[in-house]
Amino acid sequence: MVKNPERRAALVDAAVEVLAAEGARGLTFRAVDTAAGVPTGTSSNYFANRDDLLHQIDTYLHERLAPDPEVVAELLKRPRDRALVTAFMHDLMGRVQGDRTGFLAMMEMRLEATRRPALRASLMTSLRGDLDFGIAFNAESELPGGAEEITLLYLGMLGLILEHLTMPGLLEGAIPGVSVPDGIVERLVERIVPPA
Repeated sequence: MVKNPERRAALVDAAVEVLAAEGARGLTFRAVDTAAGVPTGTSSNYFANRDDLLHQIDTYLHERLAPDPEVVAELLKRPRDRALVTAFMHDLMGRVQGDRTGFLAMMEMRLEATRRPALRASLMTSLRGDLDFGIAFNAESELPGGAEEITLLYLGMLGLILEHLTMPGLLEGAIPGVSVPDGIVERLVERIVPPA
């Protein structure tokens, strides 16, 4: 395998674009090469096979979609209450809207994991790690709610993200007087997370 970290990163980034646009069936080395603007055959020099490429995408997406540490630090200057949890969820929705491609690619990874046991194991580990981190972060930051509330909020936000990215407009007017997605974010936190 070729060892050029910048080229490998560009190929993985191009693979994310292909995955989001074409789905897992469209994720071929040729499609990645085309999206990256490199000669045909380049990807096959960097990834042993499709499973290796999918594993690299999994690792990369978790870095790409993670919150900005500076934003987190700034938010943590606020009082530890439900409003702060709401602010973190608004930050998440802002990242979803700012990197629609990355989040769609992650959804495609979830779907592909239902067909590939090795990817399922890898993705299960990384996603469970994300959930466990969120629960621990909530506790260490002394935010309201515990493991149950954070898990329910995780599931509620995941559903909102899925609907917002794949069926835009579907939730408009579903809850009279509540805006999408911001108002729904606020309702989710209000209904799930106890006051401080």
